[in-house]
Amino acid sequence: MAVVDITELKALLPVRTGVLGLDLGEKTIGVAVSDISLTIASPLELVNKTKFTQEAEHLFGLMKKREASGMVIGLPVNMDGTEGTRCQSVRAFARNLLRLRDLPIAFWDERWSSSVMNRFLIEEADLTRAKRAEVIDRSAAAYILQGALDRIKGME
Repeated sequence: MAVVDITELKALLPVRTGVLGLDLGEKTIGVAVSDISLTIASPLELVNKTKFTQEAEHLFGLMKKREASGMVIGLPVNMDGTEGTRCQSVRAFARNLLRLRDLPIAFWDERWSSSVMNRFLIEEADLTRAKRAEVIDRSAAAYILQGALDRIKGME
């Protein structure tokens, strides 16, 4: 399979399976998961980046455990809509995943995900800087995934 448009993702998933949402950082990968109805995204965990094959196997293990059959990966588009080196890195990560496993992957614009979640964690959850560091990436992954799920639901 290839990277698909978000509008095509649901049709490519087996019935009653969810998707993982990823927020790829330089040192970590924030992971979120959807429910099987593709309605709600929940933060799942933070994966420390080491070697790609280890990261991929861990993600595939999470997919199996959580009955997920696809991925939504946040694409760090520049504020002017252009794609820079971080987007190239994210696209390469997706291509490498597809070399290991045939699954549908869609990208979702993540321009505001970290800043929105950071503001929420400060203003609403009143978390300290140390506590925010522990949850920001997986919360951003959930924010990214929720945006994609809302788009999918809006097409029905």
